[in-house]
Amino acid sequence: MILDTKISGVVDNRGDKMFEIFSLFAVFVAIFIFGMTVMRTGLYNLSGDKVRNWLIYFTNHPVKGLITGTIITAIIQSSSAVMVLVVGLIATGYLTFKPSIGIILGTNIGTTFTTELITLDIYGAIVPLLIIGFLCFFIKNREVFSIGALLFGLGCIFVAMNGFEQLARPLAIYPAIHSFFEATNDNNLLGIGLGTIITAIIQSSSATTGIIMGFMNEQLLTLNAGIAIVLGSNIGTCLTAFLASVGSTQEAKFAAFAHIWLNLIGVIAFFPLIQWLGEIAMVLTSMPDVQLAHVSLIFNVLTSLIALPFAGLLATFILKVHGERV
Repeated sequence: MILDTKISGVVDNRGDKMFEIFSLFAVFVAIFIFGMTVMRTGLYNLSGDKVRNWLIYFTNHPVKGLITGTIITAIIQSSSAVMVLVVGLIATGYLTFKPSIGIILGTNIGTTFTTELITLDIYGAIVPLLIIGFLCFFIKNREVFSIGALLFGLGCIFVAMNGFEQLARPLAIYPAIHSFFEATNDNNLLGIGLGTIITAIIQSSSATTGIIMGFMNEQLLTLNAGIAIVLGSNIGTCLTAFLASVGSTQEAKFAAFAHIWLNLIGVIAFFPLIQWLGEIAMVLTSMPDVQLAHVSLIFNVLTSLIALPFAGLLATFILKVHGERV
């Protein structure tokens, strides 16, 4: 009886500890997404209405669309936000479906700037970023406020990244979590599914990548598993644009379908090349998080450049497959 009570106490204590770790993990995910949103707001305010104008006036050719999509996504740090904007512009008649394909390809490249950014070693500057950014909020000047949002958001992102790394090891001590990591390391398809699900839930491929970087830095996930999860995140990020197109015009739905098909085909094409991508990344750097960021950049640049000459064919395919269903 006494032994049963002791065992029960240990199990309860361990369960409480696990709940605490998962709660902190959820908090850091929320901080990361909050930081992304605040930073995006600052960058968008600094660019003013130029973002919308660029999307409208510099997309009459797929190459221009790709460049425009890349630059705008790099500016506002969210491919999902750009896709929602594109769907909205198509729905209101400012854009048409075919030119949007170039923009979609560009957003996939532009979003990699975020993953490269979060690998920078500026943890010593986190507190100054937060303090300076916070103080800027009280200055009644649009530019200063926007810069403050940029700095404060960046500080929040690095707080979250540090949190992911700190919690990665405590999470792995639990048998179920440890077994899941091992299964993911052994099965790239599981990694694809995990990346898709996580990104669909938290609506940010950058946050998914940030979380995985934390686990990789603690050597809990292999590079190949991280790559598989990042590939899956490219599929998961399509959900935002698809939801934005629900109830919208036919052409807006075509753009959402194009986003899905482009990312899905890219993942299928590069799935057999995960080992090759990993080998290239290891030649470039020895740091796990930077390796993953570089793979994300290489994958998205290659898939976008390869798909660019076939933008017209893809548009025809979308119209044929989905034309009568939307």
